Amino acid sequence: MALPPPDPQFVLRGTSAAVHTLHFSCGSQEPDVPTLFSGSENGFIHVWNLKTHRVDTALDGHGRKSVYCVETMDGKDRLLSQGRDQRICLWDLAEGRTSVMDSVFTENVGFCRCSLLKVAQGRWLMAMAAKALEEVQVLELPSKTSVCTLKPEVGAKLGMPMCLKLWQLSCGSQPLLLAGYEDGSVVLWNLSMAKASSQLVCHQEPVMSLDFDSEKAKGISGSSEKVLSIWSLNEQQNLQVYKTHTLVNAGISDITIRPDKKILATAGWDHRIRIFGWKKLKPLAVLDYHTATVHCVSFSDHRNPSERLLAAGSKDHRISIWSIYTQT
Repeated sequence: MALPPPDPQFVLRGTSAAVHTLHFSCGSQEPDVPTLFSGSENGFIHVWNLKTHRVDTALDGHGRKSVYCVETMDGKDRLLSQGRDQRICLWDLAEGRTSVMDSVFTENVGFCRCSLLKVAQGRWLMAMAAKALEEVQVLELPSKTSVCTLKPEVGAKLGMPMCLKLWQLSCGSQPLLLAGYEDGSVVLWNLSMAKASSQLVCHQEPVMSLDFDSEKAKGISGSSEKVLSIWSLNEQQNLQVYKTHTLVNAGISDITIRPDKKILATAGWDHRIRIFGWKKLKPLAVLDYHTATVHCVSFSDHRNPSERLLAAGSKDHRISIWSIYTQT
């Protein structure tokens, strides 16, 4: 008999707005106490202390416009955030600083989260939706130098990019980009040639979120419909459908594969968080706590598996923290 789903380990309240993005950082002198960053609809980024369950710092850099992406760059003092004010802000939080150090004006009106990839010590690539609606721009940080602009071929009606994932097979290998588009396609881009190397129509509706496991060359995407699409990259770098999974209710806002590649979580419009085994997409649990759309899910990167946490942020202003340690 299946075990009943667990309750949240604890709940963080105090954002006083819908929570649109979450990001754990475990990189500090105390590796066991991770920091959780959340971005809210009211423009604030909250830095949560998971020992006290309270906000340590509230950052205000997006002119009270919704924050929908937060990432750390080497430890928890260097931070990147993206908001509806069409700005990507870079923060240096060392020594208690709370001001924006630098920013990039995207001129993009959508809500496509940017994607970061560390390519060398102190050097990152950042992919973001560009001013021209169908284009993706790739910059190098911190220099903000343009690397390439990815434009669909003439006549390709992909629509706007909705979600992005930069990745590379190994450190030093060619960076690649997976992009999910408004027409339901997932496209693999070769950055050095600024060309699409493969395109796959995975959904009937816009791709809302995707994640990719570069070790298994396998990814997953969700949309506003009831289908999760699992796809893989073959030796020739062609995308192909691996399998699909039909959900009970429509609408996926976010998908994330845990760093150990054992399980994944989805954030649902039906207020629920779903946990699947990544190997066979076996449904493991439905976490039912929130009273409105779940916008985002994030796993902690604890070294010790039993300490790993899952955080979910919702339109109901709450962040639920779950401990779902699976030994298999």
